[in-house]
Amino acid sequence: MTVPDSYRGYRGKALETLKSFDAMVWSDVEITTDAGSFTGIVLPRSETADPLHIVLKLRSGYNIGVAAESVRAIAVNGRKEAHYKIPEKAFPFDPAKPRVKLLGTGGTIASRLDYRTGAVIPAFSPGELYGSVPELADICNLETEKLYGVFSENMGPEQWIGTAQAIGREIAKGVQGIVIGHGTDTMHHTAAILSFMVQNSPVPIVMVGSQRSSDRPSSDAALNLMHSVKTAAESDIAEVMVCMFGPTSDQYGLLHRGTRVRKMHSSYRSTFRTIGDIPIAMVSREKITPLRQDYKRRRKDQDVVINTAFEEKVSIVYYYPNMKPDIIDSLIDNNYRGIIIAGTGLGHVNKPLYPALKRAHEKNIAVYMTVQTLWGYVQMYVYDTGRDMMELGVVPSANMLPEVAYMKLGWALGQTDDLVKVRQIMMTPVAGEITEREPSNGYLVFQGGIPEVEEFISRYRR
Repeated sequence: MTVPDSYRGYRGKALETLKSFDAMVWSDVEITTDAGSFTGIVLPRSETADPLHIVLKLRSGYNIGVAAESVRAIAVNGRKEAHYKIPEKAFPFDPAKPRVKLLGTGGTIASRLDYRTGAVIPAFSPGELYGSVPELADICNLETEKLYGVFSENMGPEQWIGTAQAIGREIAKGVQGIVIGHGTDTMHHTAAILSFMVQNSPVPIVMVGSQRSSDRPSSDAALNLMHSVKTAAESDIAEVMVCMFGPTSDQYGLLHRGTRVRKMHSSYRSTFRTIGDIPIAMVSREKITPLRQDYKRRRKDQDVVINTAFEEKVSIVYYYPNMKPDIIDSLIDNNYRGIIIAGTGLGHVNKPLYPALKRAHEKNIAVYMTVQTLWGYVQMYVYDTGRDMMELGVVPSANMLPEVAYMKLGWALGQTDDLVKVRQIMMTPVAGEITEREPSNGYLVFQGGIPEVEEFISRYRR
């Protein structure tokens, strides 16, 4: 049976409940449930949504799901159909302002939710972005280009290579900075590979996304976009960076080096952090404040090295106790050319894996060790197990993060089959992926509940 638009996406118990109280999609209602009363607008649902909940947009702007079986009454106060059309205004051109290019890969950095269909509508043209975030016109002359329209988990070699090539083209055209809109889930992977594929950039390359969509009151989209565009237009930091919230409040963003950043929380707005080091800079709407001085500076030339070599047959193996050798054997049998291991402690795996690791080396497969602790260095000389693995051909990869080592190994194997040359490429730092030491403030994990920690964070909690 086809459900009419007035009940778009609803079925089962949820549909029955709405019909029984003469409520429909876009009805302004007060729903009385076993848990209390809720006032808001009934929203459509996607066709794949469960049949057990009614979705409301509350007066606060947040959406909630109400269990249909808990509903005792629905009072209909009217109907307020929403059409979330993105306002579009001509982006003003100012010859005194720098040119910034925004390349889109599919992230919804500035968007509105179309409640008629449940789809997120990206604001992407300069006019749409200006209509959504007019402050951008105070910073630069913005140009946009949609490269891809994929969720970040679907980013792969095709998109990484295409993005690197697009960056090269824009630098050749003389833009003063580049922003890349990207989904947050794999942004640190893309930041890492672009750090290897795009070298010696004369301009900032800033990756940005949002943890919460633009229709939510707590969205970080607009501020992240302003921070990233300001960095691209005005900063003298000519590196691949990730620009996202610093604290969970709206105080400032942080610029993280593309090879030392990682997404560390599934939903916090301050999810990205620099691992084993400190961020490059802080950025607010007013200024950019460097936190270190060892970054590559902006230049006036248009020289850049684009090297998009990449071998897809590389894998990350996260070691766990009692791992069986067939995990490694399956990669060998499927003709993988490289394996990154995230080992325990200083870089260890169990002895039953040794024969498979030896076989991998004999098959000319590059095997590199990282640590699953994330912070710290691989130290395979300390214990016999580490020394034994090195004799089997496993190469310690200093303090490269596992995802970064994966990206770099794919890039290295894309250039050569010679494992000696691969090792030379892997162990020669390109963009801060290997550092000589971890600074004392490069590892700070505060444990909540401890009096001195609670006293400290109370000064900054908003």
